[in-house]
Amino acid sequence: MKLGFKGKMLVGFFVLLMVQGMVIFFWFSQAMKASVLDEIKNQGISTGTSLAVGLVEPLLAMDYLRMKLLVDETTRLSNDIFYTFVLDPEGRILTHTFKNGFPVALKTVNPFFRTNGFSLKLLDTGHQKIYDYAVPITVNQDLLGILRLGLSHTRAEEVVDQVLISTIIIMVLAIFLAGLVGTLLANPVIRSIKKLHDSSEQALRGNLNIHTAPTLAKNCWDIMNCDRAECPAYKNYHHRCWYLAGTLCPTCVGGEYAKKIESCKNCRVYRQCSGDEIQSLAESFDAMTLSLKGNLSDLKKAEKILNDQKARLQTILDAIPDFISLQNAQGRYVSVNKAFCDMLGRSQKQIVGRFNKDLFPSAIAKRYDEEDRSVLLSGTPLVKENRIKDSRGKKWLHVVKVPVPGKDLKSIGLVCSGRDISVFKEVQDQLTHAQKMESVGRLAAGVAHEINTPLGIILGYGQLLLEDVEKEGQVHQDVLAIVKQTKICAKIVKDLLNFSRSSESVTSHFDIHTALEEVMEVVEHTFSLNHVTIRPSFHPSPLYLNGDKEKIKQVFINLLHNAFDAIDSNGQIFVSTGEAEQGSQMNISVTDTGCGIDKKNLQKIFDPFYTTKGPDKGTGLGLSVTFGIIKEHKGTIKAYSPPSDKSLSQGTEFVVLLPLDKEPAKGEQDG
Repeated sequence: MKLGFKGKMLVGFFVLLMVQGMVIFFWFSQAMKASVLDEIKNQGISTGTSLAVGLVEPLLAMDYLRMKLLVDETTRLSNDIFYTFVLDPEGRILTHTFKNGFPVALKTVNPFFRTNGFSLKLLDTGHQKIYDYAVPITVNQDLLGILRLGLSHTRAEEVVDQVLISTIIIMVLAIFLAGLVGTLLANPVIRSIKKLHDSSEQALRGNLNIHTAPTLAKNCWDIMNCDRAECPAYKNYHHRCWYLAGTLCPTCVGGEYAKKIESCKNCRVYRQCSGDEIQSLAESFDAMTLSLKGNLSDLKKAEKILNDQKARLQTILDAIPDFISLQNAQGRYVSVNKAFCDMLGRSQKQIVGRFNKDLFPSAIAKRYDEEDRSVLLSGTPLVKENRIKDSRGKKWLHVVKVPVPGKDLKSIGLVCSGRDISVFKEVQDQLTHAQKMESVGRLAAGVAHEINTPLGIILGYGQLLLEDVEKEGQVHQDVLAIVKQTKICAKIVKDLLNFSRSSESVTSHFDIHTALEEVMEVVEHTFSLNHVTIRPSFHPSPLYLNGDKEKIKQVFINLLHNAFDAIDSNGQIFVSTGEAEQGSQMNISVTDTGCGIDKKNLQKIFDPFYTTKGPDKGTGLGLSVTFGIIKEHKGTIKAYSPPSDKSLSQGTEFVVLLPLDKEPAKGEQDG
């Protein structure tokens, strides 16, 4: 486990004291040792010199007893004097202090040279070390003898060691005492730093209501005798007034900390309340958390506003029926609306962040990427119509791609919008079809007008011939065939005229059920001969229409006859009515159980002269006339084969939509 700041500080403090103590101890020990040894050396020289002076007289008198007393007395003066002996100039022993006999080898270990004054040598006996002094005994420059004095070096070292041990003990106690004082001084700093650390962790967790700085004994309102409660510093025990903006002290400068701190440093509140660096750091930390709290509050408000605006914008985009998408310059989808999601059959999360290759087949995605790059590079919008096919069938889309310019007018994104124009295309096709039928109608009117007169003449002469020729002869049969075929031509001309000419309409309010019942009464008997039955299923309430009743009846006569021809025999025709589009339209369906119509022919059945019936069974104008009448009444007609009713596996269903009129006033209804 790593040491904390306190541990590091104490360890560093103790290491510093130890290193300093060791340096001092080394220097002191060396100085102490050198001083003691010098003292011993000086003591030996002084003692030897004094004794040499005292031995002059006994040597002159050759008084050996007195010499013996002097050397013994000198040896007893100090425990450090190990031995003393006197030699004559020839090196003979005159007296000594050895009790067990004189060691002969000692005479020559420290030879004396007269020119040196005295001689000193350190001797090692194996048990201890001895300083051996050789001091001359002279009178008027004449050598009387040599005094040899031995001082114990080992005892001197023992004294030095005792002094050093005492010094070490004193230094350890001094270091311990210094460490204790340092700990007491460091504890407030450590506590302040720990409090700052705990406060910073609380701030990281999102708690900005923390207070690190110590509470002051006197605050600014106490010092300045202020009672202005509206001041942000008043009764604020945790934040110093020089950190707060908008304080009301007369000497304060307006603005934040950076603007007012220079003037605050001259204020007596600052001089009295400001502390050391640790306190200033804690106060700055509290001011920082207060500022962060205010900034975060502003950011949260701004974030809430942005989120609300984003939600409203997304709601608006989702409410728009057109699909809208936003891509960045790399082609990644940034935002889409609900219509775009519905078109792709994916959720917003499945689209945002992806590219075209993730959403479309590879060939289509490649084409879209090329279009997007072209729009981004050129900065020119792209307008096109796409025909797509999905699981719900084919549809047409009108697509607009617009680049999003940046600050330097370089495109930074792409907005794509589009709408489903399938209905528009369908209406366009119907309009084209109607225009085509109108042209055909005008042509048919001209042709019918020109043919009608000669046909009348042929028919008249044919009928006259029938009266003149014998009825049993071949001529009668031939003329009868001419009359029959002329009548067929006349019927075709009549249908053409009905198709091309808008006869005068008789408008009235009537119930569609009444018209259907009248039509069914006319054809019901004829149909029953071939075992074809009509099964009506009417809406329980009347469905009123404002239009030409006879033309509407002609529509359903045509539809019922077509159904009858498709069945031929043994079948059923279902006629049903109902309301559509919240009561604004009525729908009438005529469904048969006949042979049905091929899908490839469904788009052609309303074209003039188109028929799937055999020769002499139809002109191909019935459904064209029906289409024109329904269009005249602002309605639509569609054919389905097989029918939408899943219980019928074959047959054809015609669905007519007509505007539903309000119930007519009394007297207006066609009876």
